[in-house]
Formats: sequence, C-alpha cells, structure tokens
Amino acid sequence: MSIAPGQRVSKTASSEFILTRVFDAPRAVVFKAWTEIDKLTQWWGPKGMTMKVSTLDLKPMGLFHYSMTTPDGKEMWGKFVYREITPPERLCFISSFSNAEAGKTRHPASQTWPLEVMSTVIFEEVEGKKTKVTLKGVPIKASEVELKTFSDGYDSMKTGFTGTFDQLEEYLSKK
Repeated sequence: MSIAPGQRVSKTASSEFILTRVFDAPRAVVFKAWTEIDKLTQWWGPKGMTMKVSTLDLKPMGLFHYSMTTPDGKEMWGKFVYREITPPERLCFISSFSNAEAGKTRHPASQTWPLEVMSTVIFEEVEGKKTKVTLKGVPIKASEVELKTFSDGYDSMKTGFTGTFDQLEEYLSKK
C-alpha cells in the first residue's frame, strides 16, 4: 500500500494509531469538512460507501450518528460522542460501531474489536494555506485481547483511513 504525499503513519508502543496528512486547504475549511453535515457526507468513510447522517450534534457529549451503505446494499452504523471541540484546532470523540438506534455494538467483522476508541483529530496550519491533520486513536476500557485485535488491525486501519483521507483531499480540491 502506498502512502500519499504529505502523509505519515505511525504506531506507538501504547497501541495508539496515528495518521498524519497535509491537505492543500486552509485550516478553517478542513475543520468545517469534519464538522458540517453537508460537507462530511461527501467524503467520510470507505471509498464506494454511501453515507447518511442520522444525527450531528456538535457539542461536548453531542452525538454524530451515521450509517454507511455498501454498493451491494449492506448497511453499517457508527457513532462519535464528542468530548472536546476547539474550532478550528481540535476534535476529541469516542468512536464506536453502532446500530440504527445509536446503541454501541461490536465491529461487524470482529467480536474482539474494542467497543470504544478515543479519537483525537488535530488541525495545524502549515506552509501558508495548508493544513496538517493528525488523527490519533487509542482503545479505552479495552481488554488485552481487544488491545491485541486493535494492534493487529493497524494495517487495515491505515488502508481504510488513507482511502478516507483521499476522499477528503478530493472533496477539498473541488472547493
């Protein structure tokens, strides 16, 4: 798998997943792409999936609840519960798989995937009007088995988030 120009991927000893990418857009524009429904639905998720937002309540303890549908009609739900929102610098949220009622569920393909991952997205101005986005994820309240599953899933996460960031880059290039 190739890494896009301006992208860096790393993993720390604490099982923290880190993905960094530089986008050719101002920080305020990139932040809005992460926080406004009409923008988020155009790029979030794996390539080829159709996204639908059920709820986006951008405030501490607010909920982002969404579904993604595969080209063959399979539906998968996810959610974020926001912990910190500092425009246009930072978002922190607990992410998990979900059902249509916003209940927490297991990963549809892994019963040992952590139920909750603390995610932090940092937006930094670089090189004038470019934005460096750093996504960090670390399991919380996870068992040793769940931590190992998360760590073993690193390559899959790298592939998935690289594709998602490719879609963000394409979306931003049209703005």
